[in-house]
Amino acid sequence: KPMDTAGVTYYGLYALQHRGQESAGIAVSNGETIGMHKGLGLITDAFKNTDDLHKLKGNIAIGHVRYSTTGANTVENSQPLVSNSKIGTIAMAHNGNLVNADVIRELLEDGGHIFHTSIDTEVIATLLARGASKGIEKAVVDAMQAVKGSFALVIMTKDKLIGARDPHGIRPLCIGRLDEAYILSSESCALDAVGAEFVRDVKPGEIVVIDKNGVKSIIYAEDSGCQTCCFEYIYFARPDSQIDGLDVYTTRVKFGEQLYREHKIEADLVVPVPDSGIPSAIGYSKASGIPYGTGFIKNRYVGRTFIKPQQKSRESSVRVKLNVLKEAVNGKRVVMIDDSIVRGTTSDRIVQMLKDAGATEVHVRISSPPFISECYFGTDVPNKEQLIAHNRTIEDIRQVIGSDSLAYLSIDRLIELSGGKAICKGCFTGEYPMEPPTEDIRGEYDK
Repeated sequence: KPMDTAGVTYYGLYALQHRGQESAGIAVSNGETIGMHKGLGLITDAFKNTDDLHKLKGNIAIGHVRYSTTGANTVENSQPLVSNSKIGTIAMAHNGNLVNADVIRELLEDGGHIFHTSIDTEVIATLLARGASKGIEKAVVDAMQAVKGSFALVIMTKDKLIGARDPHGIRPLCIGRLDEAYILSSESCALDAVGAEFVRDVKPGEIVVIDKNGVKSIIYAEDSGCQTCCFEYIYFARPDSQIDGLDVYTTRVKFGEQLYREHKIEADLVVPVPDSGIPSAIGYSKASGIPYGTGFIKNRYVGRTFIKPQQKSRESSVRVKLNVLKEAVNGKRVVMIDDSIVRGTTSDRIVQMLKDAGATEVHVRISSPPFISECYFGTDVPNKEQLIAHNRTIEDIRQVIGSDSLAYLSIDRLIELSGGKAICKGCFTGEYPMEPPTEDIRGEYDK
């Protein structure tokens, strides 16, 4: 029976909504033409009208939820991007950041190309179109070898679905199977959501071509060791996903257990900052024997504050998002577990909320190392000056956030607990898997 590809993609994107909330879109091929619908906001905002989804009919579909690290939040910059070339119509969606997009863009503009968006995804689309005469597979290989940076990509022609992952495998991409159909997804939790089974991760430096003949693998770059972004394991990915052989939930619980071993404290209650602090708080409680409790009630209708583009909207949403459960923390020595402190603008408020509710001591434990450097590879970690840990000691940070004590997970333990595998940890060390760009490529979105 024919599959409702647009519907499956819609529910898959719904499961990936945590990865971006700025815009959403789906493109579908019926073998001849590619139809598309996209809009700003959540997937439910972009597809308010059920007809928007029902009119997309075909046997191949790709979809995207946007979280901007380059380019303004406008509908032109939303994805999938559809372009016409000699090969026919191509649609593509990209997660990550290219570090040499500006250089390639300039060369292409010198050659007369006019760009319609300010996102690096269009640079890849243009490279594909330029290589069209060689056929799509060769064009994709050439384009992947020309661009540098982090990318998990899905590309759709009228009769093929193509996935590609950068040689370092910084951003995740996996393959699933649903009956006779194959699926590519940023995270395995989306496969669960649509009833598909996980097949495997796309390898770093691999292109997969899916068409009526099945799945074909092209290795376009030598394996430089998979360096998954460590922030996927710390915060970004959903806990029910598996990425590159590691179960995200179990990894976060282990971070919490290790956090107690490294930084023991006497207290009455361990409370997570929901939701991203929960697995590590469970681990901390387990290792310490200190009871785990609910210290905060979260408003379920508020999105993820870290991903909000503007700082002002981020600060004002703390009290909207969280309220302290006074009865639980009053008169207690509380260990508050969070996954990270980026700017620190919410941490001081949350600590103060616990104290206002009667907590006698607040000990903050962070299940990642301090952020000291920006990210160029697809996570919106701001420039150094905005990072609370930049040029500050742990004691300085403790004073800023107003806690009785503060401790972070050490970088060595983070690596050890990530299965000893290579991870991209540039935000914690300032050392990146590849040379970062000479100028800040991340646009004007967060000044």
